[in-house]
Amino acid sequence: MKQGIFDYISTSTNVLTQYRYGDYMFTIKKVAGASVALGLVLTGVASLPADARSKVPPKTLTIWADESRSGNLTKAIGTFEEQTVSEYVQGYKIKVVGYSGFDALKTAIDSATSASGPDIVLGANDWVPTLAKDGKLAQFTLSSSAAKQFTKNQLGDLSYGGKLYGVPLDINNVAMLTNDDLTDVPTSFGAMVAYYKANKVSEGLTRGLCVAGGGMSWGAAGILSALGGAPYAMSGGNAKTTGSPFTVKTFSDNVKAQLLNSDGTPNGFFTNSDANCKQDFIDGKVPYAVIGNWEWKDYVKEGFDMKKLSCVPGIKVGSCGAGFGSVSGALLTSFAAAGGDDNAAKSFLNDFFGSASGAMSYQKYEQRPPANKAAAAIASPALKGFGTAASKASIPQLGTFLNGGAKDTTGLVLSTTKDAKGKPIPGTKGANIPNYWEALPALWTALVSSDAAERKDPTVASQLFANIMAANAANSKNN
Repeated sequence: MKQGIFDYISTSTNVLTQYRYGDYMFTIKKVAGASVALGLVLTGVASLPADARSKVPPKTLTIWADESRSGNLTKAIGTFEEQTVSEYVQGYKIKVVGYSGFDALKTAIDSATSASGPDIVLGANDWVPTLAKDGKLAQFTLSSSAAKQFTKNQLGDLSYGGKLYGVPLDINNVAMLTNDDLTDVPTSFGAMVAYYKANKVSEGLTRGLCVAGGGMSWGAAGILSALGGAPYAMSGGNAKTTGSPFTVKTFSDNVKAQLLNSDGTPNGFFTNSDANCKQDFIDGKVPYAVIGNWEWKDYVKEGFDMKKLSCVPGIKVGSCGAGFGSVSGALLTSFAAAGGDDNAAKSFLNDFFGSASGAMSYQKYEQRPPANKAAAAIASPALKGFGTAASKASIPQLGTFLNGGAKDTTGLVLSTTKDAKGKPIPGTKGANIPNYWEALPALWTALVSSDAAERKDPTVASQLFANIMAANAANSKNN
Protein backbone atom coordinates (compact mmCIF):
# COMPACT_ATOMS: atom_id res chain seq x y z
CA MET A 1 0.00 0.00 0.00
CA LYS A 2 1.41 3.42 -0.92
CA GLN A 3 1.88 5.74 1.98
CA GLY A 4 -0.83 8.30 2.60
CA ILE A 5 -3.29 7.43 -0.14
CA PHE A 6 -6.89 6.83 0.87
CA ASP A 7 -7.90 3.36 -0.25
CA TYR A 8 -11.50 2.71 -1.25
CA ILE A 9 -12.83 -0.28 0.68
CA SER A 10 -16.50 -0.86 -0.23
CA THR A 11 -19.83 0.63 -1.17
CA SER A 12 -22.92 -1.30 -0.27
CA THR A 13 -26.52 -0.92 -1.39
CA ASN A 14 -27.43 0.86 1.84
CA VAL A 15 -25.06 3.69 0.80
CA LEU A 16 -22.28 3.07 3.23
CA THR A 17 -18.87 3.87 1.79
CA GLN A 18 -15.67 2.99 3.63
CA TYR A 19 -12.24 4.47 3.08
CA ARG A 20 -8.90 3.64 4.59
CA TYR A 21 -6.30 6.34 5.32
CA GLY A 22 -3.07 4.60 6.34
CA ASP A 23 -4.01 2.60 9.43
CA TYR A 24 -7.26 4.52 9.92
CA MET A 25 -10.68 3.76 8.49
CA PHE A 26 -13.74 5.91 8.34
CA THR A 27 -17.18 5.49 6.81
CA ILE A 28 -19.13 8.00 4.74
CA LYS A 29 -22.87 7.45 4.98
CA LYS A 30 -25.41 9.25 2.80
CA VAL A 31 -28.27 10.22 5.13
CA ALA A 32 -31.13 12.07 3.45
CA GLY A 33 -28.67 13.58 1.02
CA ALA A 34 -26.04 14.61 3.56
CA SER A 35 -22.54 13.13 3.68
CA VAL A 36 -21.67 12.01 7.21
CA ALA A 37 -18.32 10.61 8.31
CA LEU A 38 -19.07 8.32 11.23
CA GLY A 39 -17.21 9.72 14.19
CA LEU A 40 -16.35 12.80 12.10
CA VAL A 41 -19.76 14.28 11.28
CA LEU A 42 -20.21 16.75 8.44
CA THR A 43 -22.52 19.15 10.27
CA GLY A 44 -24.84 21.90 9.17
CA VAL A 45 -26.08 20.21 5.98
CA ALA A 46 -29.86 20.37 5.74
CA SER A 47 -31.74 17.44 4.32
CA LEU A 48 -35.02 16.77 2.61
CA PRO A 49 -36.92 13.56 1.88
CA ALA A 50 -35.62 12.04 -1.33
CA ASP A 51 -38.93 12.47 -3.22
CA ALA A 52 -39.26 16.14 -2.22
CA ARG A 53 -35.58 16.82 -2.96
CA SER A 54 -35.85 15.48 -6.48
CA LYS A 55 -38.68 17.95 -7.24
CA VAL A 56 -36.83 21.08 -6.05
CA PRO A 57 -35.17 22.97 -8.94
CA PRO A 58 -31.48 23.10 -8.05
CA LYS A 59 -29.52 26.28 -7.57
CA THR A 60 -25.84 26.29 -8.48
CA LEU A 61 -22.91 27.14 -6.23
CA THR A 62 -19.85 27.80 -8.41
CA ILE A 63 -16.26 27.13 -7.36
CA TRP A 64 -13.20 28.07 -9.45
CA ALA A 65 -9.88 26.26 -9.07
CA ASP A 66 -6.76 25.37 -11.03
CA GLU A 67 -6.65 22.18 -13.05
CA SER A 68 -5.27 19.99 -10.25
CA ARG A 69 -7.49 21.22 -7.44
CA SER A 70 -10.63 21.33 -9.57
CA GLY A 71 -10.13 17.73 -10.62
CA ASN A 72 -9.45 16.56 -7.10
CA LEU A 73 -12.37 18.47 -5.59
CA THR A 74 -14.66 16.97 -8.23
CA LYS A 75 -13.46 13.50 -7.29
CA ALA A 76 -14.23 14.26 -3.65
CA ILE A 77 -17.76 15.62 -4.08
CA GLY A 78 -18.76 14.12 -7.43
CA THR A 79 -19.54 15.82 -10.71
CA PHE A 80 -22.45 18.21 -11.01
CA GLU A 81 -24.43 15.45 -12.71
CA GLU A 82 -23.55 12.86 -10.06
CA GLN A 83 -24.61 15.05 -7.13
CA THR A 84 -28.14 15.16 -5.80
CA VAL A 85 -29.80 18.44 -4.88
CA SER A 86 -29.08 19.43 -1.25
CA GLU A 87 -26.36 16.79 -0.95
CA TYR A 88 -23.95 19.42 0.42
CA VAL A 89 -25.96 22.64 0.67
CA GLN A 90 -29.74 22.91 0.98
CA GLY A 91 -31.26 23.54 -2.45
CA TYR A 92 -27.93 23.54 -4.29
CA LYS A 93 -25.59 21.48 -6.40
CA ILE A 94 -21.88 22.34 -6.63
CA LYS A 95 -20.34 23.27 -9.98
CA VAL A 96 -16.53 23.12 -10.10
CA VAL A 97 -14.82 25.05 -12.91
CA GLY A 98 -11.17 24.25 -13.64
CA TYR A 99 -8.48 26.45 -15.19
CA SER A 100 -5.32 25.25 -16.91
CA GLY A 101 -3.04 26.46 -14.12
CA PHE A 102 -2.64 28.84 -11.19
CA ASP A 103 -1.65 31.74 -13.45
CA ALA A 104 -4.72 31.22 -15.66
CA LEU A 105 -6.94 31.07 -12.58
CA LYS A 106 -5.41 34.27 -11.18
CA THR A 107 -5.96 36.06 -14.48
CA ALA A 108 -9.58 34.90 -14.54
CA ILE A 109 -10.38 35.99 -10.98
CA ASP A 110 -8.64 39.34 -11.51
CA SER A 111 -10.93 40.09 -14.45
CA ALA A 112 -14.10 38.50 -13.02
CA THR A 113 -17.26 40.51 -12.43
CA SER A 114 -20.43 39.89 -10.45
CA ALA A 115 -21.96 38.60 -13.65
CA SER A 116 -19.17 36.14 -14.43
CA GLY A 117 -17.34 35.43 -11.18
CA PRO A 118 -17.55 32.39 -8.88
CA ASP A 119 -18.97 32.12 -5.40
CA ILE A 120 -15.77 30.51 -4.04
CA VAL A 121 -12.25 30.44 -5.48
CA LEU A 122 -9.45 28.11 -4.35
CA GLY A 123 -6.40 30.35 -4.36
CA ALA A 124 -3.10 31.28 -2.76
CA ASN A 125 -2.83 33.26 0.44
CA ASP A 126 -0.89 36.06 -1.25
CA TRP A 127 -3.88 36.73 -3.50
CA VAL A 128 -5.90 37.90 -0.51
CA PRO A 129 -4.61 41.49 -0.09
CA THR A 130 -5.11 42.47 -3.72
CA LEU A 131 -8.43 40.71 -4.18
CA ALA A 132 -9.76 42.12 -0.90
CA LYS A 133 -8.68 45.65 -1.80
CA ASP A 134 -10.28 45.28 -5.22
CA GLY A 135 -13.56 44.25 -3.61
CA LYS A 136 -13.57 40.76 -5.09
CA LEU A 137 -13.53 38.96 -1.72
CA ALA A 138 -16.08 39.04 1.09
CA GLN A 139 -15.45 38.76 4.81
CA PHE A 140 -16.10 35.32 6.21
CA THR A 141 -16.60 33.99 9.73
CA LEU A 142 -15.64 30.42 10.57
CA SER A 143 -17.87 28.57 13.00
CA SER A 144 -16.27 28.23 16.43
CA SER A 145 -15.86 24.47 16.01
CA ALA A 146 -14.21 24.87 12.61
CA ALA A 147 -11.93 27.70 13.76
CA LYS A 148 -10.40 25.42 16.41
CA GLN A 149 -9.05 23.18 13.65
CA PHE A 150 -6.65 25.84 12.33
CA THR A 151 -3.69 27.76 13.71
CA LYS A 152 -3.61 31.51 14.19
CA ASN A 153 -0.96 31.84 11.48
CA GLN A 154 -3.04 29.86 8.99
CA LEU A 155 -6.06 32.08 9.57
CA GLY A 156 -3.76 35.10 9.37
CA ASP A 157 -2.57 33.95 5.96
CA LEU A 158 -6.11 34.37 4.63
CA SER A 159 -6.79 37.66 6.40
CA TYR A 160 -6.36 41.27 5.38
CA GLY A 161 -6.99 44.33 7.51
CA GLY A 162 -8.00 42.08 10.39
CA LYS A 163 -10.74 40.37 8.38
CA LEU A 164 -10.85 36.69 7.41
CA TYR A 165 -11.74 35.83 3.82
CA GLY A 166 -11.73 32.05 3.65
CA VAL A 167 -10.88 28.61 5.01
CA PRO A 168 -7.31 27.21 5.02
CA LEU A 169 -7.04 24.14 2.80
CA ASP A 170 -3.48 22.86 2.90
CA ILE A 171 0.09 23.90 3.49
CA ASN A 172 2.24 24.92 0.54
CA ASN A 173 5.83 24.08 1.30
CA VAL A 174 8.90 22.07 0.52
CA ALA A 175 11.10 19.93 2.75
CA MET A 176 14.50 18.32 2.45
CA LEU A 177 14.71 14.60 1.73
CA THR A 178 17.84 12.67 2.64
CA ASN A 179 18.94 9.70 0.55
CA ASP A 180 19.37 7.23 3.40
CA ASP A 181 21.15 4.77 1.13
CA LEU A 182 24.01 7.27 1.27
CA THR A 183 23.80 8.95 4.67
CA ASP A 184 21.69 9.88 7.68
CA VAL A 185 19.45 12.92 8.15
CA PRO A 186 21.87 15.76 9.04
CA THR A 187 21.65 17.97 12.11
CA SER A 188 23.50 20.98 10.68
CA PHE A 189 24.39 22.59 7.36
CA GLY A 190 28.06 21.97 8.04
CA ALA A 191 27.43 18.25 8.49
CA MET A 192 25.98 18.09 4.98
CA VAL A 193 28.95 19.91 3.50
CA ALA A 194 31.38 17.67 5.37
CA TYR A 195 29.67 14.53 4.03
CA TYR A 196 29.76 15.88 0.49
CA LYS A 197 33.46 16.75 0.62
CA ALA A 198 34.39 13.40 2.13
CA ASN A 199 32.36 11.32 -0.35
CA LYS A 200 32.26 13.39 -3.53
CA VAL A 201 34.75 11.25 -5.42
CA SER A 202 33.99 7.81 -3.97
CA GLU A 203 30.21 8.13 -4.45
CA GLY A 204 30.38 10.07 -7.71
CA LEU A 205 28.33 12.96 -6.29
CA THR A 206 27.37 15.75 -8.67
CA ARG A 207 26.24 18.08 -5.87
CA GLY A 208 25.61 17.91 -2.16
CA LEU A 209 22.30 19.74 -1.97
CA CYS A 210 19.96 20.74 -4.79
CA VAL A 211 16.41 21.98 -5.33
CA ALA A 212 14.15 19.46 -7.04
CA GLY A 213 10.86 21.21 -6.29
CA GLY A 214 9.87 24.86 -6.26
CA GLY A 215 12.73 26.47 -8.18
CA MET A 216 15.68 28.56 -7.12
CA SER A 217 13.60 31.27 -5.46
CA TRP A 218 10.50 29.75 -3.83
CA GLY A 219 12.00 26.29 -3.29
CA ALA A 220 15.39 27.62 -2.21
CA ALA A 221 14.09 30.00 0.46
CA GLY A 222 14.96 27.50 3.21
CA ILE A 223 18.55 27.30 1.97
CA LEU A 224 18.82 31.09 2.01
CA SER A 225 17.53 31.07 5.58
CA ALA A 226 19.76 28.18 6.70
CA LEU A 227 22.77 30.28 5.71
CA GLY A 228 21.49 33.31 7.61
CA GLY A 229 19.59 35.19 4.88
CA ALA A 230 15.91 36.08 4.52
CA PRO A 231 13.53 37.82 2.12
CA TYR A 232 12.22 39.92 5.02
CA ALA A 233 12.72 40.10 8.76
CA MET A 234 9.97 38.75 11.01
CA SER A 235 9.13 40.20 14.41
CA GLY A 236 6.24 39.06 16.58
CA GLY A 237 4.67 37.24 13.67
CA ASN A 238 4.82 40.28 11.41
CA ALA A 239 7.19 41.17 8.58
CA LYS A 240 9.20 44.33 9.20
CA THR A 241 9.04 47.11 6.64
CA THR A 242 12.19 48.91 7.79
CA GLY A 243 15.84 47.95 8.13
CA SER A 244 17.85 45.16 6.55
CA PRO A 245 16.11 41.77 6.28
CA PHE A 246 19.22 39.98 7.59
CA THR A 247 22.76 40.55 8.82
CA VAL A 248 24.86 40.71 5.66
CA LYS A 249 28.18 39.81 7.31
CA THR A 250 26.76 36.68 8.94
CA PHE A 251 25.26 35.46 5.69
CA SER A 252 28.32 36.22 3.56
CA ASP A 253 30.65 34.60 6.12
CA ASN A 254 28.49 31.44 6.09
CA VAL A 255 28.53 31.37 2.30
CA LYS A 256 32.31 31.60 2.28
CA ALA A 257 32.63 28.84 4.90
CA GLN A 258 30.05 26.42 3.49
CA LEU A 259 29.82 27.00 -0.28
CA LEU A 260 33.25 28.24 -1.32
CA ASN A 261 36.81 26.96 -1.32
CA SER A 262 39.57 28.92 0.36
CA ASP A 263 40.39 30.59 -2.97
CA GLY A 264 36.82 31.82 -3.37
CA THR A 265 35.76 29.35 -6.02
CA PRO A 266 32.59 27.27 -5.49
CA ASN A 267 33.15 23.92 -3.76
CA GLY A 268 30.30 22.28 -5.71
CA PHE A 269 28.08 21.50 -2.73
CA PHE A 270 25.32 23.83 -3.98
CA THR A 271 25.01 25.33 -7.44
CA ASN A 272 22.92 28.07 -9.01
CA SER A 273 20.88 25.61 -11.08
CA ASP A 274 18.15 23.10 -10.29
CA ALA A 275 18.66 21.27 -13.61
CA ASN A 276 18.61 17.45 -13.31
CA CYS A 277 18.32 17.67 -9.53
CA LYS A 278 15.43 15.25 -9.21
CA GLN A 279 16.94 12.55 -11.41
CA ASP A 280 20.41 12.95 -9.91
CA PHE A 281 18.92 12.51 -6.44
CA ILE A 282 16.97 9.43 -7.51
CA ASP A 283 20.13 8.03 -9.12
CA GLY A 284 22.12 8.44 -5.90
CA LYS A 285 24.31 11.26 -7.19
CA VAL A 286 22.99 13.85 -4.70
CA PRO A 287 22.55 13.04 -0.99
CA TYR A 288 20.12 15.86 -0.10
CA ALA A 289 17.30 17.39 -2.17
CA VAL A 290 14.58 19.94 -1.50
CA ILE A 291 11.32 18.44 -2.80
CA GLY A 292 7.79 19.80 -3.10
CA ASN A 293 4.81 18.44 -1.20
CA TRP A 294 3.02 17.91 -4.51
CA GLU A 295 5.58 15.40 -5.81
CA TRP A 296 6.39 13.13 -2.89
CA LYS A 297 4.67 10.11 -4.43
CA ASP A 298 7.29 10.14 -7.19
CA TYR A 299 9.95 9.47 -4.57
CA VAL A 300 7.91 6.83 -2.77
CA LYS A 301 7.68 4.94 -6.06
CA GLU A 302 11.48 5.01 -6.21
CA GLY A 303 11.75 3.50 -2.72
CA PHE A 304 12.60 6.61 -0.71
CA ASP A 305 11.50 6.77 2.93
CA MET A 306 9.31 9.79 3.68
CA LYS A 307 10.34 9.54 7.32
CA LYS A 308 13.65 11.03 6.15
CA LEU A 309 12.01 14.37 5.38
CA SER A 310 13.28 17.32 7.40
CA CYS A 311 13.83 21.03 7.23
CA VAL A 312 17.06 22.30 5.66
CA PRO A 313 19.33 22.33 8.73
CA GLY A 314 20.89 25.61 9.76
CA ILE A 315 24.44 26.47 10.75
CA LYS A 316 23.75 25.82 14.42
CA VAL A 317 23.13 22.16 15.30
CA GLY A 318 19.41 21.52 15.60
CA SER A 319 18.35 24.73 13.88
CA CYS A 320 16.26 24.96 10.71
CA GLY A 321 16.17 27.15 7.64
CA ALA A 322 12.76 28.78 7.28
CA GLY A 323 11.11 28.24 3.91
CA PHE A 324 7.73 29.49 2.78
CA GLY A 325 4.96 27.69 4.65
CA SER A 326 1.74 29.49 3.89
CA VAL A 327 -1.62 27.94 3.13
CA SER A 328 -3.90 27.85 0.15
CA GLY A 329 -7.48 28.72 0.89
CA ALA A 330 -11.07 28.39 -0.18
CA LEU A 331 -11.96 32.08 -0.48
CA LEU A 332 -15.43 33.62 -0.33
CA THR A 333 -16.00 36.08 -3.17
CA SER A 334 -18.18 39.17 -3.16
CA PHE A 335 -19.86 37.76 -6.26
CA ALA A 336 -21.70 35.23 -4.07
CA ALA A 337 -23.69 37.97 -2.34
CA ALA A 338 -24.36 39.70 -5.65
CA GLY A 339 -26.04 36.53 -6.87
CA GLY A 340 -27.84 35.83 -3.60
CA ASP A 341 -25.69 32.77 -2.95
CA ASP A 342 -23.54 34.03 -0.06
CA ASN A 343 -25.31 32.01 2.66
CA ALA A 344 -24.94 28.85 0.60
CA ALA A 345 -21.26 29.61 -0.02
CA LYS A 346 -20.64 30.22 3.68
CA SER A 347 -22.39 26.96 4.53
CA PHE A 348 -20.19 24.98 2.15
CA LEU A 349 -17.04 26.70 3.39
CA ASN A 350 -17.85 25.84 7.00
CA ASP A 351 -19.39 22.41 6.56
CA PHE A 352 -17.11 20.95 3.91
CA PHE A 353 -13.79 22.78 3.77
CA GLY A 354 -13.94 23.65 7.49
CA SER A 355 -14.69 20.13 8.68
CA ALA A 356 -12.30 17.26 9.31
CA SER A 357 -14.36 14.91 7.16
CA GLY A 358 -14.45 17.36 4.27
CA ALA A 359 -10.72 18.03 4.54
CA MET A 360 -9.96 14.32 4.52
CA SER A 361 -12.19 13.53 1.59
CA TYR A 362 -10.57 16.33 -0.43
CA GLN A 363 -6.99 15.50 0.61
CA LYS A 364 -7.62 11.87 -0.31
CA TYR A 365 -7.05 13.10 -3.85
CA GLU A 366 -5.09 16.36 -3.44
CA GLN A 367 -2.45 14.72 -1.22
CA ARG A 368 -0.95 17.85 0.31
CA PRO A 369 -0.42 18.45 4.04
CA PRO A 370 -3.89 19.39 5.33
CA ALA A 371 -4.24 22.59 7.33
CA ASN A 372 -7.09 21.06 9.33
CA LYS A 373 -5.62 19.69 12.58
CA ALA A 374 -7.85 16.63 12.77
CA ALA A 375 -7.09 15.67 9.19
CA ALA A 376 -3.37 16.32 9.70
CA ALA A 377 -3.31 14.08 12.78
CA ILE A 378 -3.95 10.97 10.69
CA ALA A 379 -1.93 12.00 7.65
CA SER A 380 0.67 9.77 6.02
CA PRO A 381 4.39 9.94 6.95
CA ALA A 382 4.97 12.10 3.86
CA LEU A 383 2.31 14.65 4.70
CA LYS A 384 3.31 14.64 8.36
CA GLY A 385 6.93 15.19 7.30
CA PHE A 386 6.07 18.26 5.27
CA GLY A 387 3.81 19.51 8.02
CA THR A 388 6.55 19.07 10.62
CA ALA A 389 9.07 20.90 8.44
CA ALA A 390 6.64 23.79 8.11
CA SER A 391 5.87 23.89 11.83
CA LYS A 392 9.54 23.89 12.86
CA ALA A 393 10.52 26.82 10.70
CA SER A 394 8.51 28.66 8.09
CA ILE A 395 7.59 32.17 7.10
CA PRO A 396 4.44 33.41 5.39
CA GLN A 397 4.59 34.09 1.68
CA LEU A 398 3.84 37.82 1.48
CA GLY A 399 3.20 38.96 -2.06
CA THR A 400 3.39 42.64 -1.16
CA PHE A 401 7.02 42.12 -0.10
CA LEU A 402 8.01 39.57 -2.72
CA ASN A 403 6.41 40.78 -5.91
CA GLY A 404 8.33 44.04 -6.22
CA GLY A 405 7.23 47.33 -7.67
CA ALA A 406 9.76 49.54 -5.88
CA LYS A 407 11.88 52.21 -7.57
CA ASP A 408 15.47 53.11 -6.79
CA THR A 409 14.77 56.78 -6.20
CA THR A 410 18.24 57.50 -4.77
CA GLY A 411 20.29 55.32 -7.09
CA LEU A 412 21.88 53.73 -4.03
CA VAL A 413 19.81 50.55 -3.71
CA LEU A 414 21.31 48.92 -6.79
CA SER A 415 24.75 50.50 -6.44
CA THR A 416 27.63 48.04 -6.06
CA THR A 417 30.56 50.47 -6.40
CA LYS A 418 32.17 52.74 -3.83
CA ASP A 419 34.38 55.82 -3.96
CA ALA A 420 37.86 56.15 -2.46
CA LYS A 421 36.33 56.83 0.95
CA GLY A 422 34.20 53.68 0.83
CA LYS A 423 30.92 55.47 0.19
CA PRO A 424 28.49 53.98 -2.36
CA ILE A 425 28.42 55.70 -5.74
CA PRO A 426 24.81 56.30 -6.85
CA GLY A 427 23.61 54.52 -9.94
CA THR A 428 20.65 55.36 -12.15
CA LYS A 429 17.91 57.09 -10.18
CA GLY A 430 14.38 55.81 -10.75
CA ALA A 431 15.47 52.35 -11.91
CA ASN A 432 13.08 49.45 -11.30
CA ILE A 433 14.14 47.33 -8.35
CA PRO A 434 14.00 43.55 -8.99
CA ASN A 435 11.47 41.48 -7.11
CA TYR A 436 12.41 38.55 -4.89
CA TRP A 437 11.71 35.98 -7.62
CA GLU A 438 14.37 37.62 -9.78
CA ALA A 439 16.77 38.67 -7.05
CA LEU A 440 17.39 35.35 -5.30
CA PRO A 441 18.35 33.37 -8.44
CA ALA A 442 20.64 36.28 -9.32
CA LEU A 443 22.22 36.02 -5.86
CA TRP A 444 22.92 32.30 -6.29
CA THR A 445 24.54 33.03 -9.65
CA ALA A 446 26.71 35.74 -8.13
CA LEU A 447 27.80 33.42 -5.32
CA VAL A 448 28.27 29.93 -6.83
CA SER A 449 28.16 30.12 -10.62
CA SER A 450 30.70 27.89 -12.37
CA ASP A 451 31.39 30.85 -14.67
CA ALA A 452 33.92 33.11 -12.97
CA ALA A 453 32.71 36.08 -15.01
CA GLU A 454 29.28 35.82 -13.33
CA ARG A 455 30.56 35.59 -9.78
CA LYS A 456 30.87 38.59 -7.49
CA ASP A 457 32.40 39.18 -4.10
CA PRO A 458 30.12 37.40 -1.61
CA THR A 459 29.79 40.45 0.63
CA VAL A 460 28.97 42.77 -2.27
CA ALA A 461 26.43 40.31 -3.72
CA SER A 462 24.83 39.72 -0.32
CA GLN A 463 24.57 43.45 0.39
CA LEU A 464 22.90 44.04 -2.99
CA PHE A 465 20.29 41.37 -2.27
CA ALA A 466 19.66 42.83 1.20
CA ASN A 467 19.25 46.31 -0.30
CA ILE A 468 16.77 45.02 -2.87
CA MET A 469 14.62 43.24 -0.34
CA ALA A 470 14.76 46.17 2.12
CA ALA A 471 13.51 48.48 -0.62
CA ASN A 472 10.70 46.05 -1.52
CA ALA A 473 9.77 45.79 2.17
CA ALA A 474 9.52 49.56 2.49
CA ASN A 475 7.46 49.69 -0.71
CA SER A 476 5.06 47.08 0.68
CA LYS A 477 3.52 49.80 2.86
CA ASN A 478 2.09 51.25 -0.35
CA ASN A 479 0.39 47.93 -1.12
